[in-house]
Amino acid sequence: MVADTHTSTARAALAGLVLLAGALVLGGAAGITVAPPVHAAEATQPTKEQAEAQAAYDAALADFKKVLAERRAQIDGKKKLPNLPGQALYLARIKVMSTYKDLTDAIPARIGRPNKFNVPPAYFDAAIEPLITEYAELFRILQTPPAKAQASDTPFKDVIDLGRVIARAEGLDAKDAERASEIALAMFYAETNGRQNIGNARSNTYKGSYQTGPSENAKGRRKWAAIKDKIRNLDPKLAARDDKEEARARGTDERYNHWLAVRNGLMNAHADLFGRIPEIVKMVPDDIDQMKVFELIQIIPSPTRAALASGDFQSYRITDPKIMGYLRNNAVFTFGKKDRAKKSATYREILDGMWLFDDKFKRAQQKFEDVKAGKAG
Repeated sequence: MVADTHTSTARAALAGLVLLAGALVLGGAAGITVAPPVHAAEATQPTKEQAEAQAAYDAALADFKKVLAERRAQIDGKKKLPNLPGQALYLARIKVMSTYKDLTDAIPARIGRPNKFNVPPAYFDAAIEPLITEYAELFRILQTPPAKAQASDTPFKDVIDLGRVIARAEGLDAKDAERASEIALAMFYAETNGRQNIGNARSNTYKGSYQTGPSENAKGRRKWAAIKDKIRNLDPKLAARDDKEEARARGTDERYNHWLAVRNGLMNAHADLFGRIPEIVKMVPDDIDQMKVFELIQIIPSPTRAALASGDFQSYRITDPKIMGYLRNNAVFTFGKKDRAKKSATYREILDGMWLFDDKFKRAQQKFEDVKAGKAG
């Protein structure tokens, strides 16, 4: 969970990994090659801007392929990996998307067909889908949970149950507590794409099901202890499960115990905001936008709380260059020169700019319905 303090720079870029990798599924293969798409010939010679945009994209794509092949060879050959082995992959992928957006800005005819990752076609050439599939597979391998991780048989239900009981402890009625539990599941997808106990190929600090750092985890634990008696009265069975998980994780890094990682992550960043869900629903009626508000509490917490208190959340404007930088590091106004040149934005513009979260949150909504119907835990 992010706070906009000196730790933010280290943490803020991490969501970028979960964002696209979250929309990416399935495995890949070594030695992938991608045939370039066929486009209609331009009626005139390309301008200098168009030629430069094409050259920049071609170079970024070549570098992306090179980094993918290098990391695959290291993994398959069981060779020693560099520190933060996902960083070069991530930066190469960001550059591909950024240069492609510059290319489609310069040559709109290059905007192609929809892609299976639901990324707007102006930002992503569907012809490179196999490369992104390989990218996701490499991160899946690099972030495999450690052998000592304490998994849950019902990871999604755990998130929902914890979100619900925390919301009840914050004073919400049953209906609004149910909304909080769905938002809790959305945050699980935002952080890890719904994978429990994962490591982090781009950070040595943030780990586990909610990708928390040690200080964030400790803060969440203290907050939970303060309401544990209330939780025990609200749901004795859940409190008993919590006691068992505490005993199970004793002497280990509890961020690798799924139950405790989720519990502490929610308490650290979201618990107090759950109590304001009725107010947030009035300010931001759309379900997906509400999830984005809670994600922004992790990315830029202080400005987001100020916006919520302003009385006009969606029109509240961010102008601080540092805060705009945190947004760009989290795939908001990240791709292409025009997006990155933005010096300010309203929260309405920020919510619209969080389009890489849309697919993840929709999948979280479907999983929530499946759990309620008893189809998945």
